[in-house]
Amino acid sequence: MRRRQGPVRWEPHEIVDPPAHPSGETAPRLDPRFVPKHVALVMDGNGRWANARGLPRTEGHAAGEQVLLDVVAGAIDLGVSHVSAYAFSTENWKRSPEEVRYLMGFNRDVLRRRRDVMNSWGVRVRWAGRRPRLWRSVIAELEEAEALTEGNTRCTLTMCVNYGGRAEIADAVRRIAADAAAGRIDPARISEQTIARHLDEPDMPDVDLFIRTGGEKRASNFLIWQAAYAEFVFLEKAWPDVDRRDLWAAVLEYARRDRRYGGAVDAVGS
Repeated sequence: MRRRQGPVRWEPHEIVDPPAHPSGETAPRLDPRFVPKHVALVMDGNGRWANARGLPRTEGHAAGEQVLLDVVAGAIDLGVSHVSAYAFSTENWKRSPEEVRYLMGFNRDVLRRRRDVMNSWGVRVRWAGRRPRLWRSVIAELEEAEALTEGNTRCTLTMCVNYGGRAEIADAVRRIAADAAAGRIDPARISEQTIARHLDEPDMPDVDLFIRTGGEKRASNFLIWQAAYAEFVFLEKAWPDVDRRDLWAAVLEYARRDRRYGGAVDAVGS
């Protein structure tokens, strides 16, 4: 068993670029105005990918580890500043005890294996999610990764572990209610900004591009407050078959879309 020598802390260090994609392909050149600031990832299809190959579902999750690393590298290539990954939802506790145990250990070990690489790339790792039920060893690794990378500014990777969008909003409302009862907030002045300030990561920007793999076409309770105006791209590929080139293609699709945020221009006769 590894003995901890106390919490790790961020120290200034040389930032290196991620390795190029093995194919030799490079990120498309885009006007920065058309690059999403925040990309949300629903990494779906792992279990089906494994079962289709005669493997247990857990092998699909294992195959997806390198994919996340490659997609984060692709985000850095493009200049995306925030990536949020749906690693374990509040609904995932309904899965078999064997799969839940695997996912808990897997998330813990991925953080341990990959945090130094992320740190060397200048990635800040954050955690969004609930503490109750989550393994203490997973929380410890999440907090160590946060401490190690807290000074990095190149890209922020938020690992959403034991996370649910409705749960996040309910927790925010509970905190607001407590503040109102204590007289710290005037209930008549509660606004959307008040709720946003009480979310798990209040400084997280709204999601611009929401990508889901695995062929399903739904948000599944992921960042539902932050993704209110997101552009959605659904991929038929299962997560283990994805790489950074799929992110680049999704960003090109995003760049082609007309984002009006509720506004419109009368184009009669055009």
